[in-house]
Amino acid sequence: MRFLLRFSSLVALVVAVIAGTIDSIQSVAASAVVMTPMGDAWNDVSPSSLASLRATIAYYVHPRFYDLAMQWLLFQPAFAVFLVISLLLWMVAYKRQPVAGRFSA
Repeated sequence: MRFLLRFSSLVALVVAVIAGTIDSIQSVAASAVVMTPMGDAWNDVSPSSLASLRATIAYYVHPRFYDLAMQWLLFQPAFAVFLVISLLLWMVAYKRQPVAGRFSA
């Protein structure tokens, strides 16, 4: 399980770097800071999954949850969202060293 979480963290980190690179290229081309919101990036990749997520959240959780939490998340920069996801997955998969040391029983 730890391997899958670390691999998912790596994939999220790669997506964050790609999104950041695209934003930096667009910023240089426009001579202004350009940060793509998560909602726009998701809508460009798969608009049907975004619509199905909204319907699922409205049905199973609450319709206002999508309006409050998900709208806030979808307005954040895509690279930052994926960096946070990568960090959280890495933290879950992290294995701490034993307190007593390496050669303890």
